This record gives sequence, C-alpha cells and structure tokens, in this order.
Amino acid sequence: MERTLQIPGYRLHKRLGKGGMAEVYLATQLSLDREVAIKVLLNTEDEAFTERFIQEGHIIASLHHPAIITIYDIGQIGDGRHYLAMEYVGGGDLVQYRGTVLSPSRALDIVRQLAGGLAVVHDNGLVHRDVKPANILFRNDGSVVLTDFGVAKAVELDNELTHFGVAVGSPAYSSPEQARCEPLDGRSDIYSLGVILAEMLTGTNPFRAGSYPQTVLNHMQMPPPRLPPALAAYQPLLERMLAKQPDERFANCQELLEAIEEATEPDMDMTRIAPAIALKPSAKPRAHRPVRRWLTATVATLLLAVALGAGGFKLYQQHRIHDYLARAEQSLVSGRLVTPAQDNADYWFRQALRLDTENAQAIEGLKRVLEARIAGYLELAEARLAEGQLIEPVEDSALYYYRQVLGWVPDHAGALDGIHRIAQRYVDFSEAAYQQREYTQALEHIQQGLDVEPDNQALLALRDDHARRVAQAQAQARANQLATRAPAPSSTRSTRPASQPAQEQSNPIKRLWNRIFQ
Repeated sequence: MERTLQIPGYRLHKRLGKGGMAEVYLATQLSLDREVAIKVLLNTEDEAFTERFIQEGHIIASLHHPAIITIYDIGQIGDGRHYLAMEYVGGGDLVQYRGTVLSPSRALDIVRQLAGGLAVVHDNGLVHRDVKPANILFRNDGSVVLTDFGVAKAVELDNELTHFGVAVGSPAYSSPEQARCEPLDGRSDIYSLGVILAEMLTGTNPFRAGSYPQTVLNHMQMPPPRLPPALAAYQPLLERMLAKQPDERFANCQELLEAIEEATEPDMDMTRIAPAIALKPSAKPRAHRPVRRWLTATVATLLLAVALGAGGFKLYQQHRIHDYLARAEQSLVSGRLVTPAQDNADYWFRQALRLDTENAQAIEGLKRVLEARIAGYLELAEARLAEGQLIEPVEDSALYYYRQVLGWVPDHAGALDGIHRIAQRYVDFSEAAYQQREYTQALEHIQQGLDVEPDNQALLALRDDHARRVAQAQAQARANQLATRAPAPSSTRSTRPASQPAQEQSNPIKRLWNRIFQ
C-alpha cells in the first residue's frame, strides 16, 4: 500500500486490486469502526471517466436491495482524485467457481438473488450492462452482491454511446443487441444472467471463443446450449433467457423470478394421487337424473383429488425438509459451517426454513452453527493474541476475530474482554516507549490502542498526559546538560603554581630566597 495515500476519516490497510483507471483498498471507516472497500481513481486527467466514476456512486446510492452493493461515501482526496467508499464483501467473486458445475438449487438461488437486484435497477430506469462473474461477489453468509455500476446507463440515454458504435460490457456475457451496439433495456441484463446460469449449470460458457469477433458472432448466431438430461426441466427457462430477440425473452425480472419459482417447484404430476375408486357412468343412464346429484359427485371428486394431491405435495415437502436437515447436520459435524457456498450447515438449515419458516430443528441448528463459529473465532483470536498478531494482518489478527464475534453478538463478554486485553498491550507498549524516550512511538501506540478500544481509560489518560510528560522529560534533559557543562566552584581551585612543590610554599625563608633571586 502506498504510505503517502491518506483519506480523511479512513485508515487504509492494504490494496485489494488495481485496474487501468482505479484501485481498491481495504480500509476502516473510523467514525463507525467498520471495514469498507475504497475505490480510488488513479489520476484526474480523464474528465469523462471521472464523471462516470462519480455517476457510479450516485447510481449505487439510489438503489436499495440486498443483492446490490451498498455505498457509504463519495469524496475527493487532497491531490484531486475522487473515491467511493462502499460495503466490503470478502467472500470472493463468482469467477472462483469457473469450471465448476454448481447444483441446480444453488445456481438458481444465485440467479434469483441477482434478478431481484436487477429488478430494482430496471425499475429505476437503469440498465447495468456489465453483468458478469467478476461483478458478482459473495458475502460470508453465501448471499450474492452485484457491483461495478461504472457502465450502467439510463435507458432513455443509452443511445449516446451506441450512436458512435461503442460496445460496452464484457463480450463473453454480452447480449446480441449489445454486441451490435444497439440501444439496450433490462432484457439485455437478463440475457447476460442467462449466460451465467448456463455456465453454472454446465461448467463452461458456450459462447466464449478464442477471439473477440468469434465470441460476438456466437452470441448472435449460436443457439442456447442443451442441458444434460438430468437438468432438462430447466431448459425452457434457459432458452427464454438466452433468446436472440429481446421480445422473445422475459419482459422483465419479475417475470423471470416467477419462472424461477415455477422451475424450482416440484412436479405436481409426480405427486398427484388418483382417487381410490374410479367413478364410471351407468351403462344405462337415466335421463331424468337430477343435475344437482351429478354436480355434487363431480365437485366431491375434484375436492378429493385436490386434497390427495395437496397431501402428496405436503409429504414431498416434508421429505425435502428432512433431506435438508440431514445434510445440515452432516455438514455441521464435518465442520463445514458456512463454506463451501453451496454445501454447508448454514445453507442447508436455511433451505429447510424456506420450506418451513417455523421449523424448530432448523432454527436450533442455526444457533448451533453460530455458537460453533463463535467458538472457532475466539480460539483463533486467543492464538493470535499469544503470537503477538494484535491488529495485523487485517483479516488474521486477534482484533479481527474478536470483532467478528461482536458483529454476531454485540455484548459477548469473551470478545469484549479480548478487545480490552489488546488495548492494554498498547498501554504497556507506550510506557516502554516513554522509558526509551521514544515519545513519537509512544503516542502512536496510544492511538493504536484507542483505535482498538476508544473508551480505554488508561490510554485516554496517557494521551491527555502526553504533552506534559514530553515537556517534563525535555526540561530534565536540558537541566542535565547544563549540569555537565558548569565550571567547578572557585574555592576548590588551587592558587599555587603547578611547578612549585607544596613544601616550598609552606616555608617562608624559601619563599623570600626565591623572590630575591627571581
């Protein structure tokens, strides 16, 4: 990290990445003591990019959805460069799963979350235009976040770039109309999301080629990929998302979300149970049979079929819940608490709760997951404390693990005590620095300790007394210097010539004799 880079109100820790126009740092927002990601422009020369950078901040700030990155601040540093401070998402991006086949439930869950976020984007009259794996991040709980709105554009203004034949977005995930530099709307983002779904289900992007022209051509000409027979139920969904003509796709993300829900519902034909007795018409029906009797029998038959079908569906759901809970317990025993993303205890317990929001076993299971995570983080924190890794590295220090626990349980006594012990270490460090007359170092230790525990009374007292101690020490040092340079008192000086022996000075006859002959 560049030591000269200073952003008021933030403490920068390390650089997370760097692109052609901007770089991203991990930092702490001091006022709220939370981790943030700060995106900083590399220069101020490109006014158009600076304007787009600021626009990105305003766009994100206007959108509110769990699947959309949260922005905290837009500002400018001393050298004129602009920055965006936003939510720090530490679970990596979807690129890490490239080449991996995800389970259909996990893949559809990711698409469902993203479609919900994109619905908000589109409802605000915007198009993202760069939906791709690198812009899809994971939180620690496995939820997804859509980021990088740098090329997002208002629908009514989208033809600004297309008039000049400028294609935006990433070619491997661009819609056919995007590749042709035509005006875009929300259906273009749905196509990009369809490419991502195909990649998650099959492990490969079928449109990606060895060259840019061929990739573009594939999007315009290649039909949607055929899914394996086991995934045939999702083929209609994928084909509609990847239709070459926008009019043949889902009209909006709300329609897409409804289709996803239908695709994940169990096949009702498989759970329908037929009536036990077949009702056959009489060989010689009576012409005068009352209509009411026939209607009553028909309604009764339908109600019985519905009741039996509902019962079958209920049994099917119970089977799924039982399966989810069994997987969750197995993951918990194996220590897979929150990772890997699509196969961990937290994920499977939450899947069960989606089907039964009051399932006691799932609720209790999530509590046990949290307790296990807390125990693990406290153990790591104590180990780092013993090793002297108090605040560094940022994501593997005693402070980091204690604060993670406090994020889950704000009044956790063990974590609060750990924070206090870290702060007390800095009390000791500062006192040692004072002893060595390293006053600047002592003040740095005091500030580091207060960053850990702002209300630590010992550190506050040291900070308030710092100027007095430094002045007192400097005054004492000056006094010591003067004492070493001062001449000896006159009463201690010898008045006799150095060449005269003591005996001569004590004999008056010799003194007279010396005076006569001198």
